[in-house]
Amino acid sequence: MRISLSSVLAAVLASAVIAEPIRHSSSKIPQGFVTTKGSQFELNGKPFWLPLLLTKTDVDSTFKQMQAAGIKVLRTWGHNAITEDELAGAKASGLTYYQVWNSGDWILNDGPQGLERLDYVIEAAGKYGIKVILTFTNNWSGYGGLELYIDNIVGANQTHDVFFTNPKTIASYQRYVKTIVNRYKNSPTIFAWELANEARCLGDLPAGPACVPGSNTVVNWYKQQSDFIRTLDPYHMITTGGEGHFYWKTPEAASDYNYNGQAGDDFDADLTLENIDFGTYHMYPQLWYPSEDHPGTGFSVEAWGSTWVKQHAAGKITCSSLPSVDLNDFFFSEAGKKANKPVILEEFGAGPTQVNMTAFYHNWVNTALGTDHA
Repeated sequence: MRISLSSVLAAVLASAVIAEPIRHSSSKIPQGFVTTKGSQFELNGKPFWLPLLLTKTDVDSTFKQMQAAGIKVLRTWGHNAITEDELAGAKASGLTYYQVWNSGDWILNDGPQGLERLDYVIEAAGKYGIKVILTFTNNWSGYGGLELYIDNIVGANQTHDVFFTNPKTIASYQRYVKTIVNRYKNSPTIFAWELANEARCLGDLPAGPACVPGSNTVVNWYKQQSDFIRTLDPYHMITTGGEGHFYWKTPEAASDYNYNGQAGDDFDADLTLENIDFGTYHMYPQLWYPSEDHPGTGFSVEAWGSTWVKQHAAGKITCSSLPSVDLNDFFFSEAGKKANKPVILEEFGAGPTQVNMTAFYHNWVNTALGTDHA
């Protein structure tokens, strides 16, 4: 039988109009499948939280999987601060929080939604043979970062770097650090204390005129805080949590934030500090060089990352990762070797504009393993 194309299309369109749509029915969802109930997620009829491990069962399950994967060290926030006007929402949602800021000061939450949860994380980590790096604050506003100290203690219209030099912000930070260190200093599960995540002259607030190349604002703060912690705890290691910014006094580095000291940091100097036991650095090439990450620029995210890794290890490395540097230029970066201290690649990432991220992640990790990284 001969059927015209128009009759077929008409039949399809008609069936599309009269057919009942397939609806998602939570009553038919098998066990183990996540579904919704109103504005919440549910798993097997119980509330399911995406970003939070609210129960000891959640924590144990996570550590069990980490142990099976061969993970030996976990880095986690030893901080999460909120303001008084966020408190009701935090309690209702089950959010974990350790500090509540109000009227220029903070109070500690050592209850069941606070440090009692961190207590169990440390306990469970030890049970599964996993060490923990605890970070004391964040350079950025996420998780109640260091700018809450500025906002509440110093006030409005300040620059970010005030945190590192103001006696009152330093005293408040040290009061919190002392609380955490004294709570866990007898635990061998702690791998190291970490002073801050990604400390630099600027954050969500801009940098001030005193935080410039050569000021060593962040380096000096690292020394002050690591010396302070050592008076509290003679045994655990201390590290910075920094991104690994250099201060290279070369023409090639002068215009590059990662190399010219503008961050207020100096990776080489960090490792010379007596109470900094090992170095950390991070790596996000596309965030740091957005104008370079385009076809035709000659910039390779994979190659830049591999060189950044080498620059934080011992030995002779090329400076060609700087977009303006000639491929034949060389620089000797032997911070880890000179200080005789370990170095770890603590964070890294790349976005979707690069094909085959898996391949160059593998390359970055192998480069780190092949250049005496810890």
